[in-house]
Amino acid sequence: MANKISVNWAGDMAFEAEVNNHKIMLDASENVGGKDRGPRPKPLLLVALAGCTGMDVVSILKKMRVKPDAFRMEADADMTEEHPKIYKNIRLTYFFKGTDLPMDKLQKAVELSQENYCGVSAMLKKASDFTYKIVIEE
Repeated sequence: MANKISVNWAGDMAFEAEVNNHKIMLDASENVGGKDRGPRPKPLLLVALAGCTGMDVVSILKKMRVKPDAFRMEADADMTEEHPKIYKNIRLTYFFKGTDLPMDKLQKAVELSQENYCGVSAMLKKASDFTYKIVIEE
């Protein structure tokens, strides 16, 4: 299986990407010549990470018959100072809300995603220190 995307220059520092028949505008901030018409490329790696593992976790929890009332993730990362600037540390937090959320099942779902299924995590772990945690919110 292969993936193919298309990215077209849209003037200045902007690019329009087409991914799975959806368009995404990428742009730089104004201080480097962009017009801030879209996100920067590196943070989209964190979006891909959260989306990939989130889809896994939802699917696994459904099979375990665990139904959170709400589920969200936050990712933050530190970049190196030298070029090429890459993420040296990535921290991912899984937040769950609900009344019947066995921590052992949440941990199992997250571990399965991180260790077996999420290809974005697997790729990023080759370049960055990677940690994650689970939080059950009130």
